[in-house]
Amino acid sequence: MKTLLAVLIILFLGSSYLLVDNLNGLGSIVEIDKNEIVFVSKVIDGDTIVANGEHIRLLGIDADERGYDCYKEAKEQMEKWILDKEVVLEKDKTDKDQYGRLLRYVILDGRNINIKLVEKGLAVARFYRDRKYEVEILFAEKTARMAKIGCKWVKI
Repeated sequence: MKTLLAVLIILFLGSSYLLVDNLNGLGSIVEIDKNEIVFVSKVIDGDTIVANGEHIRLLGIDADERGYDCYKEAKEQMEKWILDKEVVLEKDKTDKDQYGRLLRYVILDGRNINIKLVEKGLAVARFYRDRKYEVEILFAEKTARMAKIGCKWVKI
């Protein structure tokens, strides 16, 4: 029992040293959950963009693909908001989808673009594993639907 306790103390002190070492800027551990600032070079549709050469799929929402009712409106709104601008990408639990796209929330000037698209009735809430902004996105969808805002809800 004393041996186990001694091992645990050594492990704790060792990990504390690494933490202090990293806080002093001497370590080399990379923070993978840190937000990233990127430049948006292309809008594919309402929920997919290209930034810094990476395809990014917006989390918590689903916008129409080409050929469907709200495709044009959602894409144009995204272009107006974020094309040729720097945005912050915020990660949740899942890094990439099955197509290799980064899964992120897009933040512009402190506003979550994912939520804004749903507020404007240009996308619907869609959740799988990542649910960081679930309450806010669901509230935005309910509000837009009740007020018949945007092309997703105007025909109800």
